Amino acid sequence: MLKKDLMLKSPVSKTIGIENLKDGGFGAVLSRAGVGKTRFLVQIALTQLLSDEKILHVSLDDPIEKINLRYSEGYTNLVDSIGYVDPQKAVRLWEDINLNKVGISYNESTFDTNKIRDYLKSFKKADIPLPSIMIIDGLDFDTDISDTLEKLEALHREFSVFIWFSMKCHREENLCEDGFPIQLETYKDSFDKAVFLQPVEDKIEAVILKDGDRTDQRYRMYPATMTIIE
Repeated sequence: MLKKDLMLKSPVSKTIGIENLKDGGFGAVLSRAGVGKTRFLVQIALTQLLSDEKILHVSLDDPIEKINLRYSEGYTNLVDSIGYVDPQKAVRLWEDINLNKVGISYNESTFDTNKIRDYLKSFKKADIPLPSIMIIDGLDFDTDISDTLEKLEALHREFSVFIWFSMKCHREENLCEDGFPIQLETYKDSFDKAVFLQPVEDKIEAVILKDGDRTDQRYRMYPATMTIIE
């Protein structure tokens, strides 16, 4: 019951739809720096953990300790958002689902898709279920990363893993004619889903930019917890 309650309260269930998270190959969460890209990606990953699925979180910005802290804080915020929860039940559930999370930390010089392929192959060799979703946080979409995306598309096809990216845009840049930030416009044909986070007054607005026919839907969230304002 606690799992179900947490999933229903997740901002992901309201904005994208949990059943819709893996429909396609690539997804992006966009915002300027400091708005909440990584925290929203963590909420995406938490919904998969609560569904008893494995996730792989690859960060080019944070060390493993920071990644783990982000997940712990994201889970705590989700628990707090549903009201009173028996603390022991919440701890036991976290200890259970956290086993299905794997974090890997790189930087721009050490990031290598071949290393990720070898890591995913190790799941197969050990006869362990593959991650259903991979988070890649910190790729620089202001540079030409066409080759990297092609290699990641190959990983998606080989391992059937949906890949969610963070995509940083900038305050001073105008949106393109179709309403996309330039970073997404450049690679839009590769992406099935995109969520744009923008500050509105003292809240965060999540705008669906790409998701089949579900476009331009908007949802307000509390910045501190990323929970939806009903």
